Amino acid sequence: MTIEKQRRVAIISLHTSPLAQPGVGDSGGMNVYVREMASALAQQGTECVVYTRADAADLPREVVVEPGHRVVHVQAGPHHLPKEALTDIIDEFTEAVVDDIEARGGVDAVHAHYWLSGEVGHALKHRFDVPLIVTFHTLARVKGAGGDLEPGCREAAEAAQIGCADAVCVSCDAERSELIEHYGVPAGRVVIVSPGVEHAIFGPGDRCGARKAIGEDDDVRLVLFAGRIQALKGPDVAIRALALMNEPRARLLVVGGASGSNGHVQEEEMRLLADELGLSDRIRFVAPQPHHLLSTFYRAADVIVVPSRSESFGLVALEAAACGTPVVASAVGGLTSLVEDGVTGILVHSRTPSAFAEALDVVLSDSAMATSMSMAGAVASLDYSWTVAASRLNEVYSELCSVGLLECR
Repeated sequence: MTIEKQRRVAIISLHTSPLAQPGVGDSGGMNVYVREMASALAQQGTECVVYTRADAADLPREVVVEPGHRVVHVQAGPHHLPKEALTDIIDEFTEAVVDDIEARGGVDAVHAHYWLSGEVGHALKHRFDVPLIVTFHTLARVKGAGGDLEPGCREAAEAAQIGCADAVCVSCDAERSELIEHYGVPAGRVVIVSPGVEHAIFGPGDRCGARKAIGEDDDVRLVLFAGRIQALKGPDVAIRALALMNEPRARLLVVGGASGSNGHVQEEEMRLLADELGLSDRIRFVAPQPHHLLSTFYRAADVIVVPSRSESFGLVALEAAACGTPVVASAVGGLTSLVEDGVTGILVHSRTPSAFAEALDVVLSDSAMATSMSMAGAVASLDYSWTVAASRLNEVYSELCSVGLLECR
């Protein structure tokens, strides 16, 4: 009997580790995506080795997350480099990954996450003559259209990777449309692989019990913001919206931490903004939480607000919906696919605080509507699972490994 060789995929996540806690530094939804997807792939028989840069001296060389899924910490450059400086160590990182892949006996495909990893993946494709799959998570030109300008070198790198990638994975139709609008039709295939949610953790539960667990009173109307404290995510919009709401019992819970080189400055600015608006007694800032504990915060909230400038998918919105929490979100990117306006939440087409305040008041003032949105969101979230996502991605790997590689254009 012939035993089929197990497929091995090198997953590149250069700038942030899938083991890092979301909401800290540069870690967020992408970290959850890489970790959960790699585990789901491993459970279906694909061996996944995730390569990430060692950003501390005491990290182990290798961590076995579960059978078939391991994370390798690659030494490249000083440990505490800011993300903006990581372009300087891409070549060093790439060579270290090459050495590790060769020591393991090769690889069948390379899957890069984010543009920095795409630079590594592009080189590995040609070094090992294997398919390259790229998931960007965010794109420079899409962010720029929303007011968050990125350096030209990033745009050029993304364009080059799109011209060489055998497949570009996007999370939904909206992200595919943005990709084509800003970069043209990719040379390779564009594949929709929607993220999932771990329903054993993120599901409806007792709101009163959740309130007690996080130290909040039953008689407040709790609005939750969960995410990194950075302009892209719009925490200032959430704070200003609270000041304009008609609901006197509304209270804002901000769960997340500083992000980027000046993240601590932005975090302090949010606290000062709360003081200036006279909201200090109605806003509570909570440090980033381990991913699984976020479910308690979702269940404790009456509504979650997601005022992002751009969002390729919006994993926070999906996890909140799975917990039965109505979502008020910007009508951008993947959020337009996740949130069914008027059914599972409200899409806000203006990023003004007054528009968000109005939408939040609508949800909080109509208990029947809120209950209906809660139930509809939980049901809709059942369409998303990591098992289904991994199955789709395994199909992509199999198809690409059986055909010739795309030539760079």
